[in-house]
Amino acid sequence: MSQDSTDYNTYRTPLSSRYASKEMKINFSGQKKCSTWRKLWLYLAQAEKELGIDITNEQLEEMSQNLTNIDYKQAAMEEKKFKHDVMAHVHTFRAVCPKAAPIIHFGATSCYDLPCLSYTHLQAAQVSTVGKRACIWAQDLLVDLKNMERVSSELRFRGVKGTTGTQASFLALFDGDAAKVKELDRKATELAGFKSHFIICGQTLLSSFEEPFEADQIGSSAMPYKRNPMRCERICSLARLLMSLIMNPLQTASVQWMERTLDDSANRRVVLPEAYLGADAILMTLQTILEGLVVYPKVIAKRLGDELPFLASEAILMAMVKGGNRQECHKKLRSLAIQSASIMKHEGLPCDLIDRIKKDDYFKPILSKLDNCVNPTTFIGMSLSQVETFIKSEVDEVLDKYKDNLVKSVKLEI
Repeated sequence: MSQDSTDYNTYRTPLSSRYASKEMKINFSGQKKCSTWRKLWLYLAQAEKELGIDITNEQLEEMSQNLTNIDYKQAAMEEKKFKHDVMAHVHTFRAVCPKAAPIIHFGATSCYDLPCLSYTHLQAAQVSTVGKRACIWAQDLLVDLKNMERVSSELRFRGVKGTTGTQASFLALFDGDAAKVKELDRKATELAGFKSHFIICGQTLLSSFEEPFEADQIGSSAMPYKRNPMRCERICSLARLLMSLIMNPLQTASVQWMERTLDDSANRRVVLPEAYLGADAILMTLQTILEGLVVYPKVIAKRLGDELPFLASEAILMAMVKGGNRQECHKKLRSLAIQSASIMKHEGLPCDLIDRIKKDDYFKPILSKLDNCVNPTTFIGMSLSQVETFIKSEVDEVLDKYKDNLVKSVKLEI
């Protein structure tokens, strides 16, 4: 049941040997599985005793004292003989509980908590009724309905957020009145028939960020300067594995019309633990990235500086047209912007659009307003307010709820 972690002569799943946490690996270990079986058999016996079956406290105590006393070598021999892992462990449990042996697994099938169907393994099994079988279909449909109701009740409206989600255009529309922007979001959500909307949304990616890179870490065997995003690449890779595992249980469920066959057993042994270990590894790796996230403000400022003058052209245009001709101003700005973009592309020089505007007499009327037109804080709209609202209304509540379960820091083995 167990495998020595230092044994390199046999295959070990990378999830268990490299990526997943010790706690998750223990959760899917042979010891956890087999001791859980014994606990279930103990619970069954306790319930049977309470309902009048002749079971003594001495028998229950013997079972309780041997929940983790598992002889895996004997279990392996029993399974080789019976070709049935659960019954192999029933016999192994009985061997260490001689007094309780007659009532261990008493009256149960190998999965005593599942419905007994008319046929199992394409063979006649226990007697049921047509009504019971129909109720199982109805139960499946009710589960589906509950899932649909949950999705429907939790579905949110995107809201009125603008192209990049900052609501900057609406803030400008209402002359900086943030309360009206929020009310616009609320009213549009209500009119669309939704109870709530997302506070945070967008469609852009950020650069100038790095995942943590350790002092002795090697990014590339060939190129010493490289700082490959190993952790992010691992997350993407494991995420694709996790998505692919979803199809396995779906395909299994689709052929279960053969009543109760065990054609789900072998793949379930692989899919269930691998899915949990995979998700565990992804979340652990993500936490280390967020804990050590590196931000480069000067690089951000440089890239913003290269593009901000172009983004600010509309604000400059609006400032100019209050006392001038819009088409003429648009033509002037377009010409200067094309010239600036040309030297950036052909000569590799930084953006000089603002300098060109300052040197052009046409723009003298707004020179005093120019710095404000290219102030980056005037372009972020409701971003700050959105973040504060999101943290207070959604994040803090969850952190408080799970405060006793939060892992302060994670250390990856690899």
